[in-house]
Amino acid sequence: MAKKNEPEAEAKTSKVATADKGSNPSPVNFIQETKEELNKVVWPSRPQLISESAAVIFMVSLSAALIYLVDGLFKWLAERIFLGG
Repeated sequence: MAKKNEPEAEAKTSKVATADKGSNPSPVNFIQETKEELNKVVWPSRPQLISESAAVIFMVSLSAALIYLVDGLFKWLAERIFLGG
């Protein structure tokens, strides 16, 4: 039973150590860590950004058109059912 708790104890210890590592709340430390994290980001190239943005715009437009058409269908059905028309 003690062997089951050992990994949990190690995990708790490592979480505490990680929390203590970045415990300096100074603005200078925050900016330095932010710069370090931004250096790790893989930024897209211009053509990749344009093509992915176009894909998002296309999918949003397609979704909006589909919702508009379904809404029109339901409106037409509701008029036929409730207004007898």
